[in-house]
Amino acid sequence: MLGKHKLFEIISPNKTWEGSVGGAMLAFAAAYLISVYVKEMSLIDWLVTCLIIVVVGTYGDLFKSLLKRSANAKDSGNLLPGHGGFLDRFDSLIGSAPFVFGYFAVLKDWVP
Repeated sequence: MLGKHKLFEIISPNKTWEGSVGGAMLAFAAAYLISVYVKEMSLIDWLVTCLIIVVVGTYGDLFKSLLKRSANAKDSGNLLPGHGGFLDRFDSLIGSAPFVFGYFAVLKDWVP
């Protein structure tokens, strides 16, 4: 019943809309729970950070998949066999971190 609607089948055939929405819902729930215990940031800042990571992270993952597909590469390395390589574990983080930093540096005037 779930996982039948492909997100971008040409770029990444195993990613689905259901998985993306489920992952986003879980991420927003985690952001809310963290905001209850970590008071250095407001709930809004946690949710905006989550939104940035969900959106930009998804596009980063799809972009890396597109690059791998255009190079006819199955994995981006062999350090983590069966996981698509090292970049598959961190592509969303690498892609979204500058945007999260920009949110806090520019809009919140908060730089650690």
